[in-house]
Amino acid sequence: MTAPLLVAGVGNIFLADDAFGPEVIRALEQRPLPTQVRVRDYGIRGLDLAYDLLGGCATAVLVDAARRGQRPGTLSLIEAEPPDSTVPPEAHGMDPAKVLALATHLGEEPLPRVLVLACEPEVLPAGDEDILPGLSAAVRAAVAPAVTALHALVPLLLADPAAPAAALGRSMENGPPHPAALPARTPATAEDR
Repeated sequence: MTAPLLVAGVGNIFLADDAFGPEVIRALEQRPLPTQVRVRDYGIRGLDLAYDLLGGCATAVLVDAARRGQRPGTLSLIEAEPPDSTVPPEAHGMDPAKVLALATHLGEEPLPRVLVLACEPEVLPAGDEDILPGLSAAVRAAVAPAVTALHALVPLLLADPAAPAAALGRSMENGPPHPAALPARTPATAEDR
């Protein structure tokens, strides 16, 4: 039987703050989520994630670094919208919008609800050829709060997969919906500055 909830860490461990998702999954080994939750580090294996999204879970929470115009280390909870036909599917890579488009292309059933627990990065190399392992201090400090946020969010989603996403707390925000793309930037408000 498929787990009703998938928590997926995504990101490249060799690209500085892009390793946020895998680091959160690693931290969950010390504070495991309930057994009915499937927790997996996908790294940059977008095809694996696309197939697992089609595997029957009711909800998926992707954990990733995403530029949203906030202070580095700020966590946002984003409700991903289904991809539209302008997003090309991609089997080799981990652009979440393209992975969702691929899953939509591969499957006949609708995708599960997808939420994104995103962390504002401080350091992201310009290209894949720039290897820079290790998180910045601000993003490293966001790993423990992300684990805490998942422990608060997961029971709500297990009880009701359609439950509204709970506010994450004072130093975090509950983001507005953005098209399944994590890198969506929103203008900074006066209180964010």
